[in-house]
Amino acid sequence: MASRSITCMTLALLAYGVLLHPSRAAEPVRVGAVLPFSGGVELYGQQAKLGLDLAAKDINAAGGILGRPVEIIYADDKTRPEPAADAMRSLVEKPGVIAVVGPITSRNLNALVPLAESSKTPLLYATNYEGGKCSRYLFSFGAVPNQELGQLLPYMTQTYGNTYFLLGADRVWPHQMFGIAQPLIEKLGGKVVGTKYTLGTETDFSPLIKEVAASKARVLLFALKGDGMDFIRQADEAGLLRDITVAFLGLSEVDLGIFRGKGQNMVTVAPALAASEDPAVKAFVAKARTAAEPGVAVSNYVMTHYNTLIALKAAAEKAGKLDKEAIIDAMAGLTILSPTGPVTLGQDHHTAMNMFIARTQGTELVQVRALGQITPQPGCSLAGR
Repeated sequence: MASRSITCMTLALLAYGVLLHPSRAAEPVRVGAVLPFSGGVELYGQQAKLGLDLAAKDINAAGGILGRPVEIIYADDKTRPEPAADAMRSLVEKPGVIAVVGPITSRNLNALVPLAESSKTPLLYATNYEGGKCSRYLFSFGAVPNQELGQLLPYMTQTYGNTYFLLGADRVWPHQMFGIAQPLIEKLGGKVVGTKYTLGTETDFSPLIKEVAASKARVLLFALKGDGMDFIRQADEAGLLRDITVAFLGLSEVDLGIFRGKGQNMVTVAPALAASEDPAVKAFVAKARTAAEPGVAVSNYVMTHYNTLIALKAAAEKAGKLDKEAIIDAMAGLTILSPTGPVTLGQDHHTAMNMFIARTQGTELVQVRALGQITPQPGCSLAGR
């Protein structure tokens, strides 16, 4: 009898503990993340992870999603499509995974969208890209060309000149962006006087620097990330940047350390700036810096990836259940509050958000002009919407 009493008391105490701490007993809401932690663009994978970890911490501190804690399962895509696809397959097969965040590169996005569709799993993409992908299972939280090129090119043409040299990596994103840029430049009364794609094997950029200089272009439209970033330092040291202004696609604070103080007064368009004086942005950046390793920059990649989980929570709570299809339906048309202002997911699953023209100054991107909220034109639409 004494043994039975002890057992009953133990069970009662356990049940009482569950009531006091329901999140301990609740099965977590699992979110996969396919991101580059090796292979060349791992800086951006770490930025994305910082944003996701911050969001998960904030969500869990506020009671989770529908009373359940969020757990993020990370997988390295190695900056290549095949490992990215393998990672996606592995994640969607894990019990309780209701969405996947990632990747970073356009090439890997192309590999993951069909898998999101076949597994009927929402894919939350938070990197600026060339547009053109509309799917029930894809949500874009980054900028598309009209939000980036469409704002940057008029400013560059008016401010610095109308002759352009286009320089990018021989990859999907630069090819697609330059294909969009050329008619926009011509519409603005400008002219493309040269185009070049790097192979990713270059270490000495002096021949290319001479080619750009010989073109007499006033603006260098630049779409080199990862293996081509050292071009900026070499171009600055060679004196090229005295005669040409860089319009840098996708530039963020995480890139600035690579330039070793070179490449001042380059211009970009971004959805968030760490140097902003806005109190909400300052508070977010301070929180991110506290969570990050010492010396790690905080870029718009942190904020856009943070927004993916905030939107997922809002959609699940709007749907009232953790069902993938119901969450997808709830996310279309959803507005969430971001530190930079409202972020609205349209019926085409792309994001209207505030955008900013900025330039490099020391180790920061400083605001040149606030553009307000820009509605995306993704170059595609979902059937029936």
